Amino acid sequence: MLIAGSVPGMAAAQPAVSDTAARSSVAAEIRSAASGKLRDFYGTRGYWPLWSDNGKVRAEPAQALLALLDSADQDGLRSRDYDARGLLRAIKEADASGDPKALARVDVALSKALATYVADVRRPSKAVKMRYLDPEVEPQAPDAAEVLRAAAVAPSLATYVEKAGWMSPLYMKLRAASGAYATRWGGLPAVNVPTDVKLRPGGSSGEIAILRHRLGLPDGVDYDKALAAKVKLFQADHGLDADGIAGAQTIEALNRGPGHYGRILQLNLERARLLPGPWVRHVEVDAASARLYYYSGGELDGSMKVVAGAKESQTPMMAGMIRYATLNPYWNVPPDLVERKIAPKILDGATLRKMRYEALSDWTADAQTLNQSEIDWQAVAAGQRELRVRQLPGGNNAMGKIKFMFPNDLGIYLHDTPDRALFAKPVRHFSNGCVRLEDAQRLGRWFFGKTPTAESDAPEQYVPLPRPVPVYLTYLTVVPTADGVQFLPDDYGRDGE
Repeated sequence: MLIAGSVPGMAAAQPAVSDTAARSSVAAEIRSAASGKLRDFYGTRGYWPLWSDNGKVRAEPAQALLALLDSADQDGLRSRDYDARGLLRAIKEADASGDPKALARVDVALSKALATYVADVRRPSKAVKMRYLDPEVEPQAPDAAEVLRAAAVAPSLATYVEKAGWMSPLYMKLRAASGAYATRWGGLPAVNVPTDVKLRPGGSSGEIAILRHRLGLPDGVDYDKALAAKVKLFQADHGLDADGIAGAQTIEALNRGPGHYGRILQLNLERARLLPGPWVRHVEVDAASARLYYYSGGELDGSMKVVAGAKESQTPMMAGMIRYATLNPYWNVPPDLVERKIAPKILDGATLRKMRYEALSDWTADAQTLNQSEIDWQAVAAGQRELRVRQLPGGNNAMGKIKFMFPNDLGIYLHDTPDRALFAKPVRHFSNGCVRLEDAQRLGRWFFGKTPTAESDAPEQYVPLPRPVPVYLTYLTVVPTADGVQFLPDDYGRDGE
């Protein structure tokens, strides 16, 4: 890496009091040096420099930018395209001379480099398909002037650049974790461990010798404590039960090799690249880990568990605008559940009224309520007739007390649920595609600034959000951990697409 710690020759952090005369001289030179969108940005601030102060380049933000540019390969970009070394040389020369013209050129060059890098890293990947429901969430090419204005108004330019405040924090954590993963597992011998054995602590064999070699341990044939610890670490990082036993699943994972996991890491970075930065008030739902996150003002405001779609009814990758909440909602029962669950109960003597359901004539807003006796339940149970049935509001309604709507033709939304037991499970893929919330009331308070409360027992009370909020449904089969990264099971089978 070009940048590690402090950069020799770069000025140390300066006192808060600036040399106004020196900055004015640099500003005068920036007026001549800046053009295009850069001129638009500098012009609105009187051509005042962004990256220099007191006749020196500001060390911390410049270091942070050079470090990002030098590691752009981690973003799937080419670090050589940003010429971090050339920028470093220019910084050293400008600092040494204190020449306003040199400082102006460096200031403009750093701004241009930042704007170019942000545009490149925010460019959506063709490898990932995200469905966009509203124009507000459609990816837009970042405007250089807007990129720089956002950086300029951040509480700390150095922190904003270091943490890449224009990217999702999940992206930046994955980006850092990918390097840690390569260091931990990428350089180990690419040898296959025999698959027809189960290797356990305390054992001694030629197969164990191969396993030791694969995991970079000293030669030997014993399954000792060091090998058991290394196997446990590998299992924990790769979403396996960390029991220290090299069974079929562990050996299969080992034999996939670091190249396979590197590809999965890169694919997940591409998915996370589509998420907005924390300065955009928004909600993220990760169907793979079954968790929800919500951000505003540059910070993670909160997170919670969710229940996401089952393998046969997957939660899609899509983005839209949550525009309103529905209090006391109905639940429109999926037709296959009407066929398999409700119709047989009716044929056994149950009634819709006692089960708190009602049948409707069609799927339109003007549908008429049907009498139970009017319906050929034998045909419904046999799958010969599709029937719309909805569950009435109440304590047992599958939607709970509230649902948050971002209109789409798949009928996907976020909603409350009375079924709390599922949130205790480590894997939470049970829904018909919608997202069940661990704490819908808390999310409602974040949306509305207060607890949303129904005015009466009337069903389907629509309450518009004070301001529509973007929601992004994604699928991240790699998640950052405290000391690295963990691969999750690809329950939806999307990693091989």
